[in-house]
Amino acid sequence: MATPRSVAFYTLGCKLNYSETSSIGRLFEEAGYSEVGFKDGADIYVINTCSVTDFADKKCRQIVRRALKCSPDAKVVVVGCYAQLKPEEISEIEGVDLVLGAAEKFRILDYVEELSKAPGKGMVRAGEVKEANEFVNAFSFGDRTRSFLKVQDGCDYKCTFCTIPLARGRSRSDTVESVVANAHRIAEMGVKEIVLTGVNIGDFGNGTEVIEGVRPKKEAMFIDLIRELDKVEGIDRFRISSIEPNLCTDEVIEFVAQSDRFVPHFHMPLQSGNNKQLREMRRRYKRELYADRVAKIKALMPHCCIGVDVIVGFPGETEEDFLETYRFLNELDISYLHVFTYSERPNTPAYERTDHVDMEERRRRNKMLTILSEKKRRYFYEQFTGTDRTVLFEQSKEPGLMSGFTDNYVRVSLPLQEELLNTMAPVHLHHINEEGAVEATLSAATVAN
Repeated sequence: MATPRSVAFYTLGCKLNYSETSSIGRLFEEAGYSEVGFKDGADIYVINTCSVTDFADKKCRQIVRRALKCSPDAKVVVVGCYAQLKPEEISEIEGVDLVLGAAEKFRILDYVEELSKAPGKGMVRAGEVKEANEFVNAFSFGDRTRSFLKVQDGCDYKCTFCTIPLARGRSRSDTVESVVANAHRIAEMGVKEIVLTGVNIGDFGNGTEVIEGVRPKKEAMFIDLIRELDKVEGIDRFRISSIEPNLCTDEVIEFVAQSDRFVPHFHMPLQSGNNKQLREMRRRYKRELYADRVAKIKALMPHCCIGVDVIVGFPGETEEDFLETYRFLNELDISYLHVFTYSERPNTPAYERTDHVDMEERRRRNKMLTILSEKKRRYFYEQFTGTDRTVLFEQSKEPGLMSGFTDNYVRVSLPLQEELLNTMAPVHLHHINEEGAVEATLSAATVAN
């Protein structure tokens, strides 16, 4: 059998997965493969999976079917978090040829070569997650506007609802020098914005132990990393994807406040506004610390966008517990919520509990917080109507339009002007339309140029 020469990718889940898919793509490219669109009929399909949502199995099956519909004779390879957690289950999906775990996915080419010699379906190469103990750097490159740059992987936290440590292993980081070198490579490609990604990026350099006073500082931490990245020429914006509130230190906040390149946008997971639930989740802070972090950010950057992750329906969450979370979030000066409905995860402590919340009740609570999120977002946007802010423009999914974000994460859409794509330009924010989006026009200075 001739070695297949085309490959297509499909990525599920987080920004970290997107960065790793791109790096796997470069491995294929260096080996002489050509990357084609998913619908274009590739010889090999690589599906990078996620385990966070409740629909990982269903979604994976759907993508496999779609791949084989486009190319019936294709080899299908499944990698990622779901592949590490449920390799045998995935191997039984009709059409799957190869399943690779966390330690194996970056050696994918070695295993792909084996496929030509293996007549059977569903070959599994997923070892113990403890074998995933080395950091493999990665960054995405696709739309030439934004790149997701991986700086950290794995997690040592033991949150009772989470499978990520089981899927990705212990916390480990890149070096400052390597991250900076990758940032320079990304700049040379013409990308204007870098989003720093990882599982627990604030733990860069094992920062948790230093911040919590467990051990003295021995290596560069997250604050040292962002100070060095701020010097990289050619990148207009750095954005921090998500950082734990206990690791979002005064130093980090104060640095972002005075930086020209790090944008005023924080995303901090809260998960619950109730201290009883935070303790049972084994989170490393109380709600009072979270409120202090928000207050510190807003004191230095009143215009800063703050996003929040929250889980509803965690086992034992009473109506009063939920309402306490609701009131806490309602009173916080935050900008939007990412609301997750708790779903049971085998091999986690929360899975063993018997005080589960009824699914309909979980959905009702999700809906309440989703509505609150829209109110928060609209209020945040309203503060900037009538002002000018700089936008990095990219191609919109809507024909004839371009879209982009201001530095503080206000999304706008304008009629397409090809020459403005991947450039920064000031726009005037007019008002919020019925869909909750900001209507904007190019500022007078931009039009004049």
